[in-house]
Amino acid sequence: MTDPWLLIRRGQAPLIVSFPHAGTEIPDAIEKRLVSPWLARKDTDWWVRRLYDFAEGLDATLIATDMSRTVIDVNRDPSGASLYPGQATTDLCPVTTFDGEALYQAGREPSDAQIADRRRRYFDPYHAALAGEIDRLRQSHGKVVLYDAHSIRSSVPRLFDGMLPHFSLGTDNGRTCAPELTTSLEAICAGSGLTWVSNGRFRGGWTTRHYGNPSAGIHAVQMELACRTYMDEPPGPLRPANWPRDFDAARAAKARASLSDILKACLHFAIS
Repeated sequence: MTDPWLLIRRGQAPLIVSFPHAGTEIPDAIEKRLVSPWLARKDTDWWVRRLYDFAEGLDATLIATDMSRTVIDVNRDPSGASLYPGQATTDLCPVTTFDGEALYQAGREPSDAQIADRRRRYFDPYHAALAGEIDRLRQSHGKVVLYDAHSIRSSVPRLFDGMLPHFSLGTDNGRTCAPELTTSLEAICAGSGLTWVSNGRFRGGWTTRHYGNPSAGIHAVQMELACRTYMDEPPGPLRPANWPRDFDAARAAKARASLSDILKACLHFAIS
């Protein structure tokens, strides 16, 4: 039995696709302390599970949390250490949006004890499940690829300059997976007809860095997609009336074809 907010689809292929930021659930006791429910969900990785709905057909294992990243960010270092020292980021239990807006009413931010409780309730079970699936698949496969799926708005001036490429591949500068896998995925991005970068602003979050261990047969990569890859992004300020926009299947088609090739390349690498 797993918690209802923790979604696990077990496959037999040596590929795990994780979705740490696609959830929108916020417990009532937390939501009543927030500035607004919309603001708390503003930075969700919108529609990424739909974008990757072909992964089940590859017999990949899928792991996702329905909990909003505002409750707890399962892709942050639980010690509180920054993944990007010297750059703006958000915490294990964020108190601001990506744009720096306060998430909580003044004086109602989570205490250390409340953060510890959220970690016990949500962070620890998520990673226990992820580690368990890695161990299960390594019993029957010599190598396993963990693919961490993300998306973010194309322009977030507080986090990065300019317009983010469509594809941002992260391997912590080559530490979390074998170079031949990186080369294969970079070639697919280069041939996609879309913009891309490898180990740019996003080099992989805590999940990629924590689990990626090529010498032990665990190869981890993160893919950060610009939202414009598969949905319309308003040109001006975001408001409840214009964000999030709907998933755009026609706009997503080119990216989905490349993402399918990327996951197939991960599988090919793992079984070769």
